[in-house]
Amino acid sequence: MSDDTRSDLYAELASTGPYGVRPGHALITMVEPHPGHEYAYNRWYEDDHYYAGAMAMPWMYAGRRWVATRDLQLLRYPEKSAVAQPVSAGCYLSTYWITAGRYDDHMRWTVAINRRLNRDARVYRDRTHVFTAFQDHERTVYRDGAAGPRDVHALDHPYAGLVLQVIDAESQDARPELLRWLTGRHLPERLAGSPAALVTVFRPTPLPGDRMTYVKQVEGVGTRLTLLWFLQADPRDCWERHFTGLDEAVAASGLGRVELIAPFVPTVPGTDTHVNELR
Repeated sequence: MSDDTRSDLYAELASTGPYGVRPGHALITMVEPHPGHEYAYNRWYEDDHYYAGAMAMPWMYAGRRWVATRDLQLLRYPEKSAVAQPVSAGCYLSTYWITAGRYDDHMRWTVAINRRLNRDARVYRDRTHVFTAFQDHERTVYRDGAAGPRDVHALDHPYAGLVLQVIDAESQDARPELLRWLTGRHLPERLAGSPAALVTVFRPTPLPGDRMTYVKQVEGVGTRLTLLWFLQADPRDCWERHFTGLDEAVAASGLGRVELIAPFVPTVPGTDTHVNELR
């Protein structure tokens, strides 16, 4: 294929298909660098992979990295989690928004670029994917209605913290009812007067069969919901009052089980801030 033909393909791709700005899909990936590799992993991800393996791709238009220092890891619950074993595993979280309707296009690109990065020895091996899934957006619930940043801004707005919540419905048939209860009753009640400005709700999708072998297949595709709470305060300052007991509330509904509640703070791009606080 000539260089001119390649250039023409870029123009063709841009001229057709959806190109809205709402987060129709997300990549949410929680990773644990192996002991002794924390600094090297952080530099590789920030200096190379965040861009070459994510933000440089078509239709992935916003991203942010988060970190759980040891004190934040110790706030996590439940102790017996279907997501993280032990529950403290996964000290880095990366979140990305993907344009609605462009999931398949993005996946073809991401599989191809990750094969290339792997071939070119630009993949850091000393890490474990604890929870990595592409997800479809279900709903966003706002604390203040029409006021404030929308979900499209959430990864660019300077939020002080994020809470990852993973819930498994009792069955695949029960997940729609769980979603209705969460978005119609539970989340509006918990958001009122809280430091969380909004909660985005996603459902995971299976990874393609030709994914990289070091990323395990997604669990709970038919039953799971993933919530991201965006906080205007450090989670340590509001944890006891606003984020304890979320598992009990879900259990009392009879609709599901909380498998993980995990707080994070944003990384400081280009630095090793917090790396010495992970263990």
